Amino acid sequence: MGGLGRTRLIGIFLIGLAGCAELAVIDGTLVFTSADTGCIGKVATPAAGLEPVADDRLVEIAYGAPGQGKLCTGQAFMVSAPLTVYRVWDSGRPYSEYGNWWTFAAPAAGLEQYRELEAICPEWSAPDRLSVCQIKVGTRIAVGPGQSVQCADGSNYPPAAANQIYIPNDAAKGKMYLEHCAPAVPWPQ
Repeated sequence: MGGLGRTRLIGIFLIGLAGCAELAVIDGTLVFTSADTGCIGKVATPAAGLEPVADDRLVEIAYGAPGQGKLCTGQAFMVSAPLTVYRVWDSGRPYSEYGNWWTFAAPAAGLEQYRELEAICPEWSAPDRLSVCQIKVGTRIAVGPGQSVQCADGSNYPPAAANQIYIPNDAAKGKMYLEHCAPAVPWPQ
């Protein structure tokens, strides 16, 4: 193993330790589990149009330690066919419309249920719009169940079984991995 590969593995191991988590690779999936809260759920069976890939760095970026949100565990995938995704976002923060966190299914719940299902702290967003887009073919994404969140107002959300999608969009750097987006609509309806 080259120096860069060894450095990445050491970095991932240290992230796991810092978050009081154990690290394992199970069937090609980089899995973080926490002794404190534990992940619930698992990486969902991939939707048609997703192929598993080895991308430890992407999964590392999408992973969050207990109390921080993000993914509790995850797997990297390459999008090989058009894939529709959904995002609820805060119209008071228009730059957030094409953020990093998406879902495979349209949200059916109201605001409070959605916050709990997706572990969204009130200080992060006041979601009131829904966007629907397709991920560009060739994009690498991370998918997995949500991590627990401790919010500034004292509320907290436990780990969630629902899978979330991390898309490495960065509008400031001109990196957008979405296309064919429908105009955003008010949410909840």
